[in-house]
Amino acid sequence: MVGATATGKSELAVALAERLGGEVVNTDSMQLYRGMDVGTAKLPAGQRRGVAHHLLDVWDVRMPASVATYQAMAEGVLARLAASGRAAVLVGGSGLYVRAALGDLHFPGTDPVVRSRLEGELLAEGPAALHRRLAAVDPEAAGRILPGNGRRIVRALEVVELTGRPFAASMPTYDAVAAVQVGLEVPRELLDARIAARVEQMWEQGLVEEVRRLEAAGLREGPTASRALGYAQVLRHLAGELTEDVARAETGRATRRFARRQETWFRRDPRVRWVDAAAPDLVEQVLAVLAHGGS
Repeated sequence: MVGATATGKSELAVALAERLGGEVVNTDSMQLYRGMDVGTAKLPAGQRRGVAHHLLDVWDVRMPASVATYQAMAEGVLARLAASGRAAVLVGGSGLYVRAALGDLHFPGTDPVVRSRLEGELLAEGPAALHRRLAAVDPEAAGRILPGNGRRIVRALEVVELTGRPFAASMPTYDAVAAVQVGLEVPRELLDARIAARVEQMWEQGLVEEVRRLEAAGLREGPTASRALGYAQVLRHLAGELTEDVARAETGRATRRFARRQETWFRRDPRVRWVDAAAPDLVEQVLAVLAHGGS
């Protein structure tokens, strides 16, 4: 189950799991983090109606995200569900994590010594200098990576150094596996309204207090979790950089931009079968798609 944020994927996944006798597997990169509940719209346990959910709350907020690590966990969960004859209902809007769970992604290796050295050089020289170095050894990668994105520049330089090949040639490869992918679509104006309502609800449910608790638990140290939508803006508010109203408004704008990117990502995949998220018989429509194998 894929699609943009605020399309109702989590609730639909529970309904499908009930009808199929299955269990839900999370493919949302930020719902992997413990304690990040309000800001990620994580479905509360009381609303899961007894349906088992996997790969929620597995990482500390200080841990960097790793698609390779996630893939290994997802493979284990899916294998156990298959062995028990239980249907797996995957749900989330993180495209790369969906691919990692459903396909065979082969990730280039890493070397802690090389990575540490490059990160030290990033601190000493700045991302622009390393970006120029990357442009000299791998112009294609440099053209794809913004000069200010130090993390990706370091990774690209590391891969080039370790493999002797351009970074693009070492990107994860993907081989499809049997799965039916269903996407939820919502008209742009309605989706924007849903996002606005969700942001307001996040504030009403205590997003600022949640971020304050996570800050004490090391959220600012987390290179991935600290950049999550809503969390990054509230952290700036708590640091005195933004008023709360501005942080809320920026969260809404950033979420709308993110939803556009999600739509673009999933629209590129011809295997996704799209259904109207507002259809009154949504569950029946999706079950019909599943019955026909996505065709």
